[in-house]
Amino acid sequence: MKHDAKTPAGPQADLVLAATLQRHLRTFLRPFGDRLAHLLDIRLVLTALALIQAILTHRHTKMGLLLSELGGYLWEPAQAAAGTKRISNLLHAPGWQADDIRAVMWAQAEARVKALETEGQEVLLVWDGSVWEKPESQASEDWCVVRSAKARRLARRRKGLTCPPSGPPILVPGLHWEGLIVVGMDAAPTVADVVWWTTHGPHATTQADVNLQLLAHAARTWGARVRHVWDRGYAGSAWVQAALAAGVPFVLRWKKGNKLLDNWGDPHKAGEIARSKRSQGYQMLRDPQTKQLIKVGVVAIPVTLLDHPHPLWLVVARVGRGREPWYLLTADPIRTLSDAWAVVLAYARRGQIEGVWRVCKSELAFESPRVEAWEAREKLLLLATLAYAFLLHLLDPPLAQLCVTLLHDWCHRTGKRYQAVALPLYRLREALSRLWLAAPPPGLLPPCLNSG
Repeated sequence: MKHDAKTPAGPQADLVLAATLQRHLRTFLRPFGDRLAHLLDIRLVLTALALIQAILTHRHTKMGLLLSELGGYLWEPAQAAAGTKRISNLLHAPGWQADDIRAVMWAQAEARVKALETEGQEVLLVWDGSVWEKPESQASEDWCVVRSAKARRLARRRKGLTCPPSGPPILVPGLHWEGLIVVGMDAAPTVADVVWWTTHGPHATTQADVNLQLLAHAARTWGARVRHVWDRGYAGSAWVQAALAAGVPFVLRWKKGNKLLDNWGDPHKAGEIARSKRSQGYQMLRDPQTKQLIKVGVVAIPVTLLDHPHPLWLVVARVGRGREPWYLLTADPIRTLSDAWAVVLAYARRGQIEGVWRVCKSELAFESPRVEAWEAREKLLLLATLAYAFLLHLLDPPLAQLCVTLLHDWCHRTGKRYQAVALPLYRLREALSRLWLAAPPPGLLPPCLNSG
């Protein structure tokens, strides 16, 4: 898709484009607004919608979700105190909960599942976890110890850096973060749910409890209609047995050192089971990182868990010399080579959720809030998640021409690298921000209303 086709522009066209995009935002948020209107005063409902528009327009990497800053964006800077009070009243209002936002997100995910089923595509529910870091803060009783993802990324070995920092992992205060997205075999993902949890304080829980609750919810909602995709962080017999009990199809990347039972009933590490097996087929697939075509071999081997008799299949994808193969575990029967490739291609779509963490942390400043109350902080972060979901919504095929116009006129970039990006979310948010700042659409909050 070309994101930079030339289109006519001018002051009047900019005003029309700005109003059109605001109308799409209102339409996208209508289910959330309607749900909130049954629970809260209409003034607080308008505040929630205006807050999401302010996040899209004015976000800042370090301070984009501070209430005192966002309050100055709802109205004029002289009325920043009133805007901040309005946002605080919204977040601390007892008539609604964070689950009201999650219900809307699950409904959007259900609509995406039905659309993919209508198109005849396989529907994937991709899971992944991350951390929400507050490295310089110890004030909140909710913070627990998390491994810094940023420090881990900076310490990664790179070409020309022969001696990266070594030693124990860097631990910082923060929260754990779990996310689920619905994806097909192409196009943009849809956020189904995001959850923050801690192992410390009054809201302490465990990863097993959080994941089991999410699994139960997904199983009740979709059953076997979607295939769950998990990375190595979920690899373990207990989690596989939970998926089997829930009756959901899945693809789980198994750790090569974890043991399984082979055809003869002997326990071996996954790497040892596949070592003597020749690839049954080959395909040229595109590496999501290097964008180069690589030759991938695949082999499927029947296995079982050490402590559970249910038959499983270990699909091994050899992704090139010098790279660790993918050891993919599934309960779906592998009858043909096409079934094995379907497992490999499903796991290859897991990279979509990595973009969720990257954009939310760097572009929408998810780690910047300074809200002490757990429920209020969760509401603010989920409202920001709706802002991210709207950016994904703009990439839907029916809005393709609108997206092209917005990117060309307000965040034009040259070069093949920019034009080949499938999900230009950074450019899209910047273009939207610049447009709404240059040609402000009508405000959602009438000045005559008080703080509610």
